[in-house]
Amino acid sequence: MSRLQALFANKKERVLNVYFTAGYPQLDSTTTIIQALQNNGADIIELGMPYSDPLADGPVIQESGNIALQNGMTIAVLFEQLKKIKGQINIPIILMGYMNPVMQYGFEKFCADASAVGVDGLILPDLPEYEFEMEYGAIIKKYGLDFVFLVTPETSTERIQQLDNLSTGFLYAVSSSATTGKDKDFNSVEKYLEQLQSMQLKNPVLVGFGIKDRNTFESACKYANGAIIGTAFIKALEGSTNINETVKEFINAVI
Repeated sequence: MSRLQALFANKKERVLNVYFTAGYPQLDSTTTIIQALQNNGADIIELGMPYSDPLADGPVIQESGNIALQNGMTIAVLFEQLKKIKGQINIPIILMGYMNPVMQYGFEKFCADASAVGVDGLILPDLPEYEFEMEYGAIIKKYGLDFVFLVTPETSTERIQQLDNLSTGFLYAVSSSATTGKDKDFNSVEKYLEQLQSMQLKNPVLVGFGIKDRNTFESACKYANGAIIGTAFIKALEGSTNINETVKEFINAVI
């Protein structure tokens, strides 16, 4: 059983997954933020690997990625940082990013190195389902990594079931087809989440895009196992002079 699967076996609801961009606000902020999130009640950490052309990211996450790249963040640097804290982190870490830099690094080398430094799973939104099935899924599995697919309100029932079958760890329910960071009307999202709930999917469901505070977190948790917060957390980190205090205040305001 992976750490993600063990988490959901023990905690069925109100799971909090916090996203931030590796190397932001400073190059060496990554490990400090990871430890602060673990110490203050986050259940999962989703680490964004900065990329120059992030398709699904809103302006706040895009800007954090640009700053992280300017700071010198690369996949190799990130793995060195994670290696230093591997024995100190007990909660699952997921890497979220895009195929281009992963392919430049070498896909199998990336999976091997990620696994070696304590990464639990991957989210690669632009990895096509067909290529996952034909080639990359076997490599991901070889190194004991979970893989999370995304579904949206426009995803057909048949495709939701297919992506659920291919996913391990959890299924990422995008609250709408907009980019991250946009305000959402959760009344309109609820019908979609109710549909997912009624499908008896094999994976737990976490809701992302538009979760920013206690109200939106509570709304998401009505129909899902938990939620993912990214943009609001990155905004909180901007200009922070005490990361531990910032993380503590942010999580206390959500859960």
